[in-house]
Order: sequence, then structure tokens, then C-alpha cells
Amino acid sequence: MIDKKLLDILACPICKSTLRYQKDQQELICRADRLAFPIRDDIPVMLEDEARTLSFEETEALYQ
Repeated sequence: MIDKKLLDILACPICKSTLRYQKDQQELICRADRLAFPIRDDIPVMLEDEARTLSFEETEALYQ
């Protein structure tokens, strides 16, 4: 489980926007860049090379 205080200060390393925590997938989502940053062993991996690109469907679901 990620600490709430850590989530409050983390931002996308690319565009600096806020991130959305997806607990079930253990990812931090940047809606602006359509990227999902993994969380491994309770540590966010905030590297662009490690992020996966969200599909169009995943991005649309975030706005519902």
C-alpha cells in the first residue's frame, strides 16, 4: 500500500500533472500523457522507459 502523503506529492515526471492511483493494478496513471507508471514492492517507478502507454479504451474509462 502506497503512503497517502507520498501520493500527494508525486507528479508525472514528464508533464508534472497529478497522478491517479490504481490500487488493483498497482500503477500510477497520468491522464495527460496516457501513461501508467508501475509500483513495485510499494515503490513507484517514475521512469518514462518503465511506463506503459494506456490504450484508448483505458483512457476513456478514466474519464467516466
